[in-house]
Amino acid sequence: MYVGLKMLKKFVTATPKTLVKDARRLLEEQRLWMLLVMEGDRLVGYVRLEDIMAALPSIMTTLEKHELNYLLSKLTVEKIIRKDITSVSPTMDIESAAKIMHDKNLAGLAVVDDDTGKLLGYINRSVMLEVLVEEMGLLAGGKRIVFEVADRPGVIHEVSGIIAQKGVSIISTGTFFHENRRMVVIRVATEDESPIAAALQERGYKLVTAADFVGEWL
Repeated sequence: MYVGLKMLKKFVTATPKTLVKDARRLLEEQRLWMLLVMEGDRLVGYVRLEDIMAALPSIMTTLEKHELNYLLSKLTVEKIIRKDITSVSPTMDIESAAKIMHDKNLAGLAVVDDDTGKLLGYINRSVMLEVLVEEMGLLAGGKRIVFEVADRPGVIHEVSGIIAQKGVSIISTGTFFHENRRMVVIRVATEDESPIAAALQERGYKLVTAADFVGEWL
């Protein structure tokens, strides 16, 4: 899955000449982590609510109320804009974008065309959660089977064969690691996964349930 297929294409932006009070209103009304700042089609930076709030105390301590109101009516985004924006390409795979967000503790990323520098879209944590739900096949129904495996070639091929022998289709697969344990999660298109689970156990696969980890969160 690629970023360009999941990015948001409709979102609010500002320009360097946008009033700070209007930028604050947009951030609060739209519940945005950051407000992207554009000059034409070109992304030039962003502002956060924290930036706006940080700029106010120094102003407020030196001005009378009427002077403050006047200044706020004139103060523009270009005075507080951040230019260290992290952007990604629409051709980037979605998991790489998720890793960037995780590593840099970002709530969102701008999506920019590699060649033109044009802002194409935006992805945020909500998008990433939607991708997780979709990739795990939750919306397609079925049942979930989790089993522990050794790191060896041919596991998915072998398990797929076992499931096919039961006349059942695979909806999704995923691999997760906990400490030194590798677990495979398979969602199958059936309302009764017990015959498949039994067949996996017969072939030596250890099934895993939440009960196996209760001691770790109690």
